Amino acid sequence: MKVLVSDTLSPVGLKVLEEEKGIVVDVKTGMTKEELCKEIRQYDGLIVRSGTKVTADVIDAAKKLKAIARAGVGVDNIDVDAATKRGIIVMNAPTGNTISTAELSFSLLLALSRNVPRADRSLRGGKWERKRFVGAELYDKALGLIGMGRVGTEVAKRAQAFGMHILAYDPLLTEARAKTLDVECCLLDDVIEKADYISLHAPLTPETHHMLGATEFARMKKGVRIVNCARGGLVDEAALAQAIKSGHVAGAALDVYEQEPPRDNPLFELDEVVLTPHLGASTSEAQQRVAVEAARQLVDALKGGVVRNAVNMAPVDSATLEVIKP
Repeated sequence: MKVLVSDTLSPVGLKVLEEEKGIVVDVKTGMTKEELCKEIRQYDGLIVRSGTKVTADVIDAAKKLKAIARAGVGVDNIDVDAATKRGIIVMNAPTGNTISTAELSFSLLLALSRNVPRADRSLRGGKWERKRFVGAELYDKALGLIGMGRVGTEVAKRAQAFGMHILAYDPLLTEARAKTLDVECCLLDDVIEKADYISLHAPLTPETHHMLGATEFARMKKGVRIVNCARGGLVDEAALAQAIKSGHVAGAALDVYEQEPPRDNPLFELDEVVLTPHLGASTSEAQQRVAVEAARQLVDALKGGVVRNAVNMAPVDSATLEVIKP
C-alpha cells in the first residue's frame, strides 16, 4: 500500500510509516491542486496538515484512497462530506496539541492583561513608560470559557491556579462534569454578560460562526478581554475592532483569523490587540505527537485495525467495517 504525505511532517511520524512493513511512503509537499489530483490516484492513504486542501475534486480523483489522516485537530481543509460519500475515512489527531494550545491561550491571556507586547516595543524604542502600561491582575476575575473540550479543560486548570473563577459554557457539559472540574456550568448568555475574560475553545460550524459579534460585545462587561486560539470565524473581527475602539472591550488576543494569512484586518491597527500567526500547535513536542498519532491511526486503518479518531464514522473493528462499508 502507498501513503502520500503532502505537508511537512515531523520525522518521528515519518519513521512510524517507513518502519511499517507493506507500506511505501512518498513525501511530496507544496503541490498545486492540479498536481495533487494527478498524484493522488495511486495512493491508498493520505496524511496532511493544514496546508493541503483536500477538495471534492481531489477526492474524486483519488480512486484508491481509503483513509485520510490530519496531523492536527481541525479538518476544515478536508471536504469530509465528499470523503464520506466515497467511503473514505477521515481521521484527526485531537490530543497531540492540546497542551500546546492551552499554554498559548494562557500566555496570551497574561500578555494581554499586563501589556507585555506593547511594553516590549516601547522599551526597545528607548522609552521608559511605566505609568502607561498599568495592567490588570487575573486573580479573583471571572474567566468565561466557551467550549470545555480538551483544550478548554486544560485552560481552566491553569486559570484556577491563578485564582480565577471559571464560567464554562459547552452544550455537552453536564453539571456532574462541571462539579468534577470545579467550574460553574453556565448558559452562553451568562458567560457573555458576567465574564471579565472570555476565551474561545469551540469548533467552527455554521452555528458558531461569528458567535461573538456586535450584539454580544455590547452585552459584555465594560473592560472585558477576549482570547481566541480556537478557530478564525468564531469572532466577528470588524465588530471586535469597533468594540475596542469604543472602549467597551479593553483588548483582545488572537492566534486565528477568518482569512489566513490576514489581509487588511482592522485589528492590526490597534495597540490593544495581541496577535500571533496561528501558533497553537507550534511546539516541537506537539508536532511530534500529532505526527505520530496521525501516522499510527492511518496504519491501523489501512491494515485492518480499529479506526480511531475518525470524524465521519464510529470507531469500529475491521470485521464490522467490512459489513457496514459503502
